[in-house]
Amino acid sequence: MEDKKKRIDLKQIDLKQMADAAGKAAAGAAQNVGKAAVVVADKTKAAATKSQQAILNAVDQNGNGEVDIEDVIIMGLKVPGIRINRANFLQSELQKNYPQEVIDDAIAHNPLHANIPQEAIDRIANEVIKYERACVSGISAALGAPGGIAMAATIPADIAQYYGYMLRATQKLLYLYGFPEIDTEEKGQKFDSETMNILIICMGVMYGAAGANNALKAMAKALAAGVEKQLLKKALTKGTIYPIVRNVAKWFSVKMTKEVFAGFFKKAIPVVGGVIGGGITFVSFKPCCDKLKVSLQNTMLSNPNYQPTTEEENLVIVDSELAEADTENETVEL
Repeated sequence: MEDKKKRIDLKQIDLKQMADAAGKAAAGAAQNVGKAAVVVADKTKAAATKSQQAILNAVDQNGNGEVDIEDVIIMGLKVPGIRINRANFLQSELQKNYPQEVIDDAIAHNPLHANIPQEAIDRIANEVIKYERACVSGISAALGAPGGIAMAATIPADIAQYYGYMLRATQKLLYLYGFPEIDTEEKGQKFDSETMNILIICMGVMYGAAGANNALKAMAKALAAGVEKQLLKKALTKGTIYPIVRNVAKWFSVKMTKEVFAGFFKKAIPVVGGVIGGGITFVSFKPCCDKLKVSLQNTMLSNPNYQPTTEEENLVIVDSELAEADTENETVEL
């Protein structure tokens, strides 16, 4: 009887020891798994950080260490076929319905001066937006396509193409609604500061940035009044309109950083994102262009009955700026 009891006690001890050993083994295994998970997480985080830095380096065209609207514009303008020749564009669009003398007048001045009805200009503008939107749809799937961290390398090219088409639409709309040709030629790997700021204002209008709409209309008013190019450049780069340019650029800097790295994470995580990403790109393009078109439809360059608002009147380019610009010219000439 005692022998049987001893055997039972020994068995219980063995089971307890086995349980303890199993518990320790499980705890050890869990600890190892946890360590392995931390290592994997650290490696993934390091890879993501490295990829983000690679994207930043590729997108940061102006070298200021940030993703901002200037980077996007520079990248977009470098895409082949994005820069529009104003005279060639107006000739191509107007020759279908107007005699050459009318076209020549529109090129020398603007479509309003050539007495081309705004309804006709609006129809051309709608076709422009439709065409550029169709071009964007070709890259939409790529913008939303999954494929792991390695696919992050394609993001700068996606951004350049998307905003390139937006800049092409912007130039066409500016020319249809009376603006003179802007200088989109690259000089020593830099673009004209006046052109850059005009495009920043236009992008601000497209995305609803505060003050951009009034600034665009103030520029149109100045051009319609015959303000000299040098004075307008002064207002855009140092004077009346420049604070708005800076505010719009600052607003875009936050937006672009979020947009670029949201795109990175979309590509880094393998989800069914092609249709979603493509849909967002395709859908968002037209409303942006429509906002710019609506703004340009009602300026002193496009509407003979246009009446400026109080806010626009406050942005008038004053004589003191002209005097300051003249003083600077005299200094340079000396």
